[in-house]
This record gives sequence, C-alpha cells and structure tokens, in this order.
Amino acid sequence: MEHNIVFVLAVFTLAGAVKGVTGMGLPTVAMALLSLAMTPIEAAGLLIVPSLLTNLWQLLSGPPLYAMWQRLWPMTIGICGGTLIGSVVMRQNVAATIMLGLALTAYAAVGLSSLRWQVAREKEEWMSPLAGALTGLFTAAAGVFVLPAVPYLQSLKMDKDELVQAMGLAFTVSTLALAVALAARGAWEPAVAGASFLAQLPAMAGMLLGQKLRDRMPQETFRRCLMVGLLLLGVYLCLGRA
Repeated sequence: MEHNIVFVLAVFTLAGAVKGVTGMGLPTVAMALLSLAMTPIEAAGLLIVPSLLTNLWQLLSGPPLYAMWQRLWPMTIGICGGTLIGSVVMRQNVAATIMLGLALTAYAAVGLSSLRWQVAREKEEWMSPLAGALTGLFTAAAGVFVLPAVPYLQSLKMDKDELVQAMGLAFTVSTLALAVALAARGAWEPAVAGASFLAQLPAMAGMLLGQKLRDRMPQETFRRCLMVGLLLLGVYLCLGRA
C-alpha cells in the first residue's frame, strides 16, 4: 500500500491508547482516521491483527470464559451470519463509507446522551442473535464492531469485569468474521496481512501508554472528548461521500 507509513503508525498508536484508557475503541478510531486516507476495505484489512490480539487479551484476562460463552453464543452466531450477509450485499466503497459515518454518528450520540436501558433475561433469547446480526452488518459494511453490540451488552446488568469480557468476546468474533469476509473478497492479500501484523506494534505500544494515561486523566472527560470527535468525523464522512 502506498500510504504514509508515519500516518498509519500514528493512527494505530492513538487507537491503541484509546483502548488502553477506555477498554474499547481501537477499530472505531482506526477506521475513522484511516478512512480519511484510504478506502474502508483497505483500512479494515490493516486493523485485523491489532484488533484481534488486543481483543483476545481483553477476553482472556477476565473471569472463566465458559459461563459467558453459554450466555452469549446466540449473539456470536448472529455476528457471524450478519457479517457474511453484509459482505455479500455491501460491496461499494462509497456506501461503506457512508455506513461508517452513520455508525460513528450513532455511536457518539448514544455515548453523549444519558440514555440507558436494561434488557430482561427472558428477552435475551431473541435479542442476542438480533443484536449480533446487526453488529455483523455494521462490521461488514464499515469495519465497526461497537453498534449495537456495546449498547446491548451494557443493558444486560453485568458487573464491570463481566462487561469487559463480554465486549472482548463480541469484538474477537467480529474481528475473525471480518477477516474471513475480507479474505473471501480478496481484500486481505499478503501485503495487507503483513502490514496488519506490523500495525500491532504501535497498537500495543499505544495500549500500554493508554493504561498509564488512565491513572492521570479523568476518564469521563476523555470519553466525552472522544465522543465529540467521533461525532464530527461521522458527520464529515456522511456528508463528504453522500
């Protein structure tokens, strides 16, 4: 890829730092910034390895995984199915960029609002696969894993450790499904895969930096600044490609 390597390294360092501070956001920040310089498919190919490694770290560092898997396996099936369908129907770069802008705008709007809701345990049977399928569609269209997965998981009355692990599970499955979809479309070629492996280095460095910044910066202030930035980027991508 003939893109500025310094720009790519800076993006993944920043995205890793965001994940280090908040526990999420690496694909969202990376896709938002990389899409200013390349197509969403190219950007998605670059974030596969950094996203997978950081999400596996998040997934395996929590409580024993079996109980979480038993609760959320319908959601993971939905993610895989939605990603497969999305990879077939979402093939135009302009459409994918607009979808990315819409996803970022919606994500930021939810993050900035005081909107909170809870899902009763008996409704998870049908809501989990639905949330997973919609997340898969966004994953295939724009490389964004957070919608509606994160708002849905936040509604399940989990404690802090369970929520972080649940996000790690959803993000890991989304990353693997996206990698399969990109490979099937011929968008994850050896050169892209090699660049993705290299991108893990600044991502991990940024994540370590973010963990240090977490102790020095009020997280709520940082979170609100991040959401405003993502909102502006989302609006720009929607209007610029419409």
